[in-house]
Amino acid sequence: MSSLLRVQGRIGQRTLLLTTAAVPLTGWAVHAAALHKQLAATRKDPLTGLLRRDAHTARARRLLAHHGDDTAVVMVDQDHFKAVNDDFGHPAGDAVLAATAARLTAWAGPRASVGRFGGDEFAVVLALPAARLEQRLAQLVRMLHTPVVTEDGRTIDVAASVGAATPHAVSSRDLTVLQRAADAALYDGKHTGRPHLATAAHTTVPSINGRRARRPGTAAWGRAA
Repeated sequence: MSSLLRVQGRIGQRTLLLTTAAVPLTGWAVHAAALHKQLAATRKDPLTGLLRRDAHTARARRLLAHHGDDTAVVMVDQDHFKAVNDDFGHPAGDAVLAATAARLTAWAGPRASVGRFGGDEFAVVLALPAARLEQRLAQLVRMLHTPVVTEDGRTIDVAASVGAATPHAVSSRDLTVLQRAADAALYDGKHTGRPHLATAAHTTVPSINGRRARRPGTAAWGRAA
């Protein structure tokens, strides 16, 4: 056999070995891609595409660690959401939730963390200097009060309550403390049509996210519609 044929033979064998090895590798790549897709699905809410609580919490803590006092924690709760479901049906309610998610994402920007905590409750953590906080929150409220038009052409008037907390205002960079304060502030301003800013006093509400808590001198809180 000539030297040329021997070289071609060796090249052919190497090609076969590489091709054979590539088959399981390709299979693993497809499998890994599927696993990655499944993992991403578990991190995101299927209706709104927003982060679920655990994924949001992890990202929010990274933002707080990086931006420090120039961070805002915002809690959002739809107003009269039960009435939307009762009057227009659950598909319309889903459309309102999806629209709210899209508006929060557009408002917060791509570097923020926007999550849905379940039902009609949302959370946002973003880098936001204190000097711009009130202006930006007022902008958010206007966006959340814009009517939603459903696919069948119906117009639904919507509203949402907004509470916000900053590390400087509540003297803490702990996400749990900030969310509790923001949620307590939200309920202080419920149905007013204005964003409510948390103070250090809002951190003392003894409940998760400020819900179903009893504050001194008030009746027990419940989940307002």
